[in-house]
Amino acid sequence: MSDDEQQQPAPRRGKILEALARAERKVFTRPAPKSAKAQVKFLLTRAKGSTKALAERLGTSRRTVERYRAGKLTTPQKRLQAALVEETESEWQPQVRAQARAQASTSKGMMVEVTAYFGFTCTGSSDDGRERQITTDISPFYVKQILELQAAGATEEDLHPIVAEAITESYFTEWGTRSDGLRADFTAVSKIDFRF
Repeated sequence: MSDDEQQQPAPRRGKILEALARAERKVFTRPAPKSAKAQVKFLLTRAKGSTKALAERLGTSRRTVERYRAGKLTTPQKRLQAALVEETESEWQPQVRAQARAQASTSKGMMVEVTAYFGFTCTGSSDDGRERQITTDISPFYVKQILELQAAGATEEDLHPIVAEAITESYFTEWGTRSDGLRADFTAVSKIDFRF
């Protein structure tokens, strides 16, 4: 069995988790390494030089990691390339990301733009659910909960209720000034983006 056949598929994240990762990438002050060799070298510094640990993280063999580090291999297959990009960007500029997250969860909040099917629960509501495109601010209170859940390894299903509650609070009830008791749930998310 070759090294490339031993590769595991890169893990797929849901739309909310991917949108949070994209938002973090937008705050980078310098671009992350692009070539496979540079990415492997960077990730090895984070793994304290352990090719075994990095290979496990990437879902490939130790020998493959060593070949990319030495520059003997330069063009990874799609699965490995996706894993390299994801792992590099998840480790790149941790202080910049931490600062953006801290500001968003304490004072600034975040902007969310979502296209999804929204359904409603409310006494006396006649508004049937439908697909909507919504752009609204999310308060630091909800941002803190979303980011804590993300950091704790929450799944897409874990994040849906809190994001729906944040959108309900800011967009539908306007911070409690109207539609008291309204609850919106969203499904069939076709697009979602966050901005710090």
